[in-house]
Amino acid sequence: MNWDRVEGNWKQFKGNLQQQWGKLTNDDLDVVQGKRTELAGKLQERYGVAKDEAERQIDEWLKKTH
Repeated sequence: MNWDRVEGNWKQFKGNLQQQWGKLTNDDLDVVQGKRTELAGKLQERYGVAKDEAERQIDEWLKKTH
């Protein structure tokens, strides 16, 4: 799946994202609003990972999500 689909259906994917990354709050996801770079930033902030690791995790999540 590509990110455009996530961005276009953001409300549907918010719950899935919270299941994947439980430290993300509703407020975090409201800030993200479907923007991949914002999601990567929130993952860095909440999980203490580097940007490259956050991007890798997002890519893995996209592969698993249909």
